[in-house]
Amino acid sequence: MGFMDTVKGWFGSAKDKAGDVAEKAGDVAEGAWDKTKDVAGDVADKAGDVAEKAGDVAEGAWDKTKDVAGDVADKAGNVVESVKDRFDGDDGDDGDDGDVS
Repeated sequence: MGFMDTVKGWFGSAKDKAGDVAEKAGDVAEGAWDKTKDVAGDVADKAGDVAEKAGDVAEGAWDKTKDVAGDVADKAGNVVESVKDRFDGDDGDDGDDGDVS
């Protein structure tokens, strides 16, 4: 039975080595997963900061746009009113050019 013992020894030590390699691979994979989660968390935090800043900038731009649009609407309303008054004859000119005729 010496031959069988030798073969069993080979396979037994290979099994032990495979188990050690698998355990080390598991440790490496777990470490890589932990590092990936850390990096993903950092990226998510930074993305949240960027999104918040972008939202603030967009809100400021929207407020400025509304202000400018309001100013334009006011001025356009004044021009329309002025044109309407001229057509209605309410332009402040009484039609008297000073002639006595």
